[in-house]
Amino acid sequence: MSDRLRSGSHLRLVPDAAPLDTSPIQGDLHTWSPITVEVASHSSLEPLWDQLVRGYHYLGYQKLLGHRLKYLAVLQGRPVAALAFSAPARVLRVRDQWIGWSAAQRHVHLDRIVNNSRFLILPWVAVNNLASHVLARTLARLPQEWAARFGTRPWLVETFVDPRRFTGTCYRAANWQGLGQTFGSGKQGHGYVYHGAAKEVYVYVLEPRFRHRIGCTQQPFCPSHRPPPSLHKVEDLQMILRHAGWSPALVPGVTLTEAEVAQLADELVAFHAQFQAAFGRIEHRRLGLAYLSGLLSTSPAKSVEPIALAFLDADAVRPLQRFLKAYRWDDAAMAATHQALLAESLAAPDGMLTVDSCEFPKKGTESVGVARQYCGARGKVENCQSGVFVGYTSDKGYGLVASRLYLPASWFTPEQAQRRKDTRVPPDLGFQTKPQIARDLLAQAAQTQRFPATWIGCDAVFGADWAFLDGLPPGTCYFASIRANTLVFRTRPRVGVPRYRGRGRKPTQPRVTQGRAQTVGQIARSKTCPWTPVVLAEGAKGPIRAEVACLRVYPAQDGLPREEVWLFVRRLEDGQLKYAFSNAPADAPLAALCRAATLRWPIEQCFQDGKSQVGMDHYEHRSWPAWHRHMLYVFLALHFLLRLRLRFKKNAGPDAPTGAPPRGGGVAVPSLDARACAGTRAISYEEKPHCLSLTQEEAAGAAS
Repeated sequence: MSDRLRSGSHLRLVPDAAPLDTSPIQGDLHTWSPITVEVASHSSLEPLWDQLVRGYHYLGYQKLLGHRLKYLAVLQGRPVAALAFSAPARVLRVRDQWIGWSAAQRHVHLDRIVNNSRFLILPWVAVNNLASHVLARTLARLPQEWAARFGTRPWLVETFVDPRRFTGTCYRAANWQGLGQTFGSGKQGHGYVYHGAAKEVYVYVLEPRFRHRIGCTQQPFCPSHRPPPSLHKVEDLQMILRHAGWSPALVPGVTLTEAEVAQLADELVAFHAQFQAAFGRIEHRRLGLAYLSGLLSTSPAKSVEPIALAFLDADAVRPLQRFLKAYRWDDAAMAATHQALLAESLAAPDGMLTVDSCEFPKKGTESVGVARQYCGARGKVENCQSGVFVGYTSDKGYGLVASRLYLPASWFTPEQAQRRKDTRVPPDLGFQTKPQIARDLLAQAAQTQRFPATWIGCDAVFGADWAFLDGLPPGTCYFASIRANTLVFRTRPRVGVPRYRGRGRKPTQPRVTQGRAQTVGQIARSKTCPWTPVVLAEGAKGPIRAEVACLRVYPAQDGLPREEVWLFVRRLEDGQLKYAFSNAPADAPLAALCRAATLRWPIEQCFQDGKSQVGMDHYEHRSWPAWHRHMLYVFLALHFLLRLRLRFKKNAGPDAPTGAPPRGGGVAVPSLDARACAGTRAISYEEKPHCLSLTQEEAAGAAS
């Protein structure tokens, strides 16, 4: 092939890694001289093609499969585009269905398909309509040149477009036909592994009579991933789920095969069927299954409308909204079944029930419970909703048990009566603080006797409320986070009614007469604080270390000392300090308190998983019933992910999956003196470092 282009100018060959002329090429196609497309394979242009694709294509350059043909498009002596054609996909569901051939026919005629495996417009080129023009020019010569080189004239060209990066506009402009999406798997060894990155499939017909030559007939083709919207039964929804896009990270650390992904739909249907007693109608079961599927899907938006459009049809948007807001199905029965099934998987005698609040920023004033209040997600006062949640943690894993929306006191004024009615707030509901709501939820969980718990864990909102701590279920010990300004006495102070000094009102109330309270922050910063080094986790980059201090103190309440409790302080490597009270026995081992510290964190991981994986904060519901039903389905989605982890027998590690156990109860390195973390004797601060086995994620969460 001559290096002289038809434009009459030379294309300067650029050595590998040499600088390129990257000055902009802009404008309309008709203002430029004709584009020249040249074959680069086995020519002096091939090194330049390799350099451009290696440097500027998002997939880079690697040896293409089977026969391959490279093209370079040139404008006035400068390269503007690079293309490659190579062997097609051996099996491609949407393409094979569209063609209509049998497996035997595909085996014979697969070489009649060519894959457009690379198409690159260089980043400094912005010429209108250039991409579709280059495609058309290349396809016009491809059949003849492919046949001349490889002996077979192609009938069809296919390509894949990553919708996360491109829209496929140039292919459509060049008269390519979109067929739908790939399954989302790639070849690995002799099989296929699911990666979840589905791509759009486009084809271009070079031989209009290709089906006649094959001897096949086009099958009925539906480019969507779901069957026609006229199908309305639960069984048909199961068919939809089998072809839905599933995230390969559903079970972190596990590589899912195509067969395992295909089974996810059946697993999900069987899981949801366990709650069918809560539904009075089959249609409610179908709507509930679709909503659960949408929360678990890869859709970036997981509110009612996108879920209905993806898993049902446009006519189902309103019914799905009513399903959550007003339809008569027994969400209380569903919650009870969820708790019973979750307890079967997680219940252990030394578990922990945890309570925490979670906020959801919201605009406007019409959503139930919305008000300007502290928003943990933003770290400031913000317009938001806030819910109180109860979780359960054991060495087997963790999950969410119950929740209730917090209504600020402003919602209970007479002026807000119509607002409460419009959002379907129960008429007999009265104002409760978050600790009061948490106490009721814990009492309900304890009454079921499904979640045995040695510990009750909570954050500082609840840890600062002595009425809440004093009202916890009997037989449990609390591990309650507190703030740095919490006052305590290091030794029991002397308390009494002060002696009357002859002036003013005669004292009748006891107060501290000898002794001084100080903040827990002052104690942690003092030189006498007894720090003990521990390893919180064996992370990917080595052990994640911290120091802990455990000492007996007398908390101050209204200026007077309470009964003696443990003050547990953690100091991370960055110097950050966290504080907690525990009413564990005075002879509690250090390992028990350290384990309690790690058991409290997983509820935060539930919130993180809920928001990042299953749309916990994606909802657009305004009513009281819809908020609670949405959260219930979030619980079910997290429950299903836990079931998958247990099914795949995934061990907790640096990338622990949803519901992974917070392995904080044992010694990770026996050489660090396992006996120092065991037993029931009093704590000794002069012993060797203690090592807790936590995942890296859990260690980071525990620090927060």
